[in-house]
Amino acid sequence: MSVVGIDTGFELGAAPSGPDEISRRLEAMPATGHVWRLVILLSLGGCFEIYDLFLTGYIAPGLGRSGLLSTTTQAFFGFSGIGAFVAATFAGLFVGTFFLGFLADRFGRRAIFTYALLGYTAASAIMACQTSSGGLLLWRFLAGIGIGIEIITIDAYITELVPSRMRGRAFAVNQAIMFVAVPVVAFLAWWLVPLAPYGVEGWRWVVLIGAAASMIIWVLRLFLPESPLWLARHGRTDEAFRILTTLESRGGSATASPSASLARPTAQITARVGFADLFRPPYLSLVVLFMVFNLCQAFGFYGFANWVPTLLVEKGITVTKSLQYSFIVAFAYPISPLLAASFADKFERRWIIAVACLAIIVFGMAFAQLTEPALLIVCGVLLTACNTTMSYAYHAYQTEVFPTQIRAQASGLVYSMSRLSATFSGFIVAYMLKEAGVMGVFGLITVAMLIVVIAMTLFGPNVRGKALDTV
Repeated sequence: MSVVGIDTGFELGAAPSGPDEISRRLEAMPATGHVWRLVILLSLGGCFEIYDLFLTGYIAPGLGRSGLLSTTTQAFFGFSGIGAFVAATFAGLFVGTFFLGFLADRFGRRAIFTYALLGYTAASAIMACQTSSGGLLLWRFLAGIGIGIEIITIDAYITELVPSRMRGRAFAVNQAIMFVAVPVVAFLAWWLVPLAPYGVEGWRWVVLIGAAASMIIWVLRLFLPESPLWLARHGRTDEAFRILTTLESRGGSATASPSASLARPTAQITARVGFADLFRPPYLSLVVLFMVFNLCQAFGFYGFANWVPTLLVEKGITVTKSLQYSFIVAFAYPISPLLAASFADKFERRWIIAVACLAIIVFGMAFAQLTEPALLIVCGVLLTACNTTMSYAYHAYQTEVFPTQIRAQASGLVYSMSRLSATFSGFIVAYMLKEAGVMGVFGLITVAMLIVVIAMTLFGPNVRGKALDTV
């Protein structure tokens, strides 16, 4: 099933010429410095989302030392363990992506990008002040809701601001910038978690520093336009063309399109597609494919990312050393997507995802068996590089296959399956760690990655070089 075919089915009749004209002109825009600046600004906003998401694993040893949570529990669904903290994070992410993904489709990319970030920042700051496991888990759940909304909004936003020929690179750069937050939070955790500056436990400082820094979003939002495609799909054609003209003029292509000087197409609102329609043709096959993909990929990504310090401790490494090693591994997060940008638009997304997953299996099993610190770090870096390569590819993939009118909601629906999977992965990884050790954890990851490889290679649609919302 092609992306063009999907979009054609979405039109439900004669295609509105306004959105189609905007799509064609966006596709013709050169990859100018201004377009890249917009990608960078969105990515800087996403840094705080990644910081908040990844601190889950890095402050886990501190939560254990404080007595609020334990590494493992006797019961499978033990709500006094680190697994419950991971589960609370991803349960919130599931609610944000599954139930609230429509907000960016209804109220716009720019507004939701701003307010979702502020919402989860406030929840994180309150979480840092909690003194009971119940309060900690509640506010972590609420912070997760905001993170979930933000992730979907940023993906849709970038997809609609860059032409298809540079979309892979744009997402690779996006992930590289956002993942700068990982070594930052890893360093702060390495430095602060073992300490208690001014009598305040170190893990609380790590959370509060991220919350305070996120106020920069009020500056970033001043330089971000609304998505022209979103405006056009909601009947705001004049506003959409004004923004598009600005984008073209800053790229030196304001007069490149003859249609720009002609009368603008009449504003038309596309027929609304409801949530139930996503489970009917032409969307059903795509929804099922990406649901299966997301259910499995979360085990590979978060089964390692959220448990690196804990897995190292289980291999006999001290808390301080495990955080130090995790800090070194964390540098792979921003660097590897930049390296991947060199081939991001040269191959279909599904093949990049499949190869990355196969490499995750190889390096994951090696990590499980090694004990030498230097080799553990090397394997951790390579495993992280493969995870981030898979990450940038699927973030682009699962937004560009759906039309603008439902892009955030549809990608939120399928992405929510990874949040659901990660919610239970916290308990499953903790259980496997207790019963089968580090090798058992990576055995689980191997099975999940094999399912991803099979699904993507057999059923993944081709998207490379195809414009958004064209007939």
